[in-house]
Amino acid sequence: MKKVLITGITGQDGSYLAELLLNKGYEVHGIIRRASTFNTHRIDHIYVDPHETDNRLFLHYGDLTDPGLITEIVYNVRPDEVYHLGAQSHVRVSFDMPEFTGNVTGLGTTRLLEAIRRSGVTTKFYQASSSELFGSAPPPQSEKTLFQPQSPYAIAKLYSYWMVVDYRNAYNMFACNGILFNHESPRRGENFVSRKVTRAVANILAGRQKKLYMGYLNAKRDWGFAPEYVEMMWLILQQQAPADFVVGTGESHTVRDLIERAFAYVDVELKWVGEGIHEKGVAEKVGERWYGEISSGEVLIEIDPRYFRPTEVEFLQADTRKAKDALRWSTRVNFDDLLKIMVDYDMLAVGLEPPREGIRAVEAKGFDWTHHEFSFHEKLRETVG
Repeated sequence: MKKVLITGITGQDGSYLAELLLNKGYEVHGIIRRASTFNTHRIDHIYVDPHETDNRLFLHYGDLTDPGLITEIVYNVRPDEVYHLGAQSHVRVSFDMPEFTGNVTGLGTTRLLEAIRRSGVTTKFYQASSSELFGSAPPPQSEKTLFQPQSPYAIAKLYSYWMVVDYRNAYNMFACNGILFNHESPRRGENFVSRKVTRAVANILAGRQKKLYMGYLNAKRDWGFAPEYVEMMWLILQQQAPADFVVGTGESHTVRDLIERAFAYVDVELKWVGEGIHEKGVAEKVGERWYGEISSGEVLIEIDPRYFRPTEVEFLQADTRKAKDALRWSTRVNFDDLLKIMVDYDMLAVGLEPPREGIRAVEAKGFDWTHHEFSFHEKLRETVG
């Protein structure tokens, strides 16, 4: 049985990847940080008591800032594959915490690569790179596009990218970068723009929230469905030789478009009034179902300058020809389906019956290895090893 080690296993991508690999018959080991409260809700539905004999999911306390402990985990687990997904991954927050971001997101990668090298373990290594590396480079962006990072997060990821390339060349390590463009799901963190929007749609419909406060509305991003992207992570490590790949849909939309389509899915049509920081999104037409919660002419969206980045990335769009040619990979979930999936599950989370077009899309497109209705409640834990 193959063993795998995942950093960031409790995050969006880590939880989906753990499900995928368990479904493929792997023994899955994940590194989690010690906390006074449980932060494992994204994997609660696949967690098995460590005393059970058929358990194939094991959690280990560790931290990307502790090289000794990371080396010990790698040496003891001796994984066949390592997926490095752990990071301080919020771009806007990286401007407020640049040193911490560099330490975890940048140097954390070096510590893990060194742990593999020093332990003598022969393994394949996947590094979660980011489309933020491209920054101000003109779209579409491919593996050959020059990086022009525009944030402390992107610069830390750039350092990680080149460390992976260097260890591949210097030590003949099977080490790969997956340059993933934005990928979302019902498990996306609530302070990321896509989930912030879809969660606000559900909360406004449920009467739990009055307005959604946003930053820059004209940024264009290439948004995809996270479960598809973790399938690609696995594919990258199944190749005969290590290589780096851009992963995305090849289609871009503005934040404004994302907001409009998420509300339109539940029969709320928006219009925009004002300019700059005074721009507002107003409910122009409201479906009959929501008459008690939203009124025509009601302001639902406002701009808060605190959410602007000091340096903005205007336009990211993936050129995925290499992935399509070498790995026969392409996306199955389009932008509208993605938003419908996220709105459906956020509505369920607040007790509303959704349109279910997104849920049906998930069922129809081959994602039978994952379950999106994961537990929102913490489970009592035994100690992890």
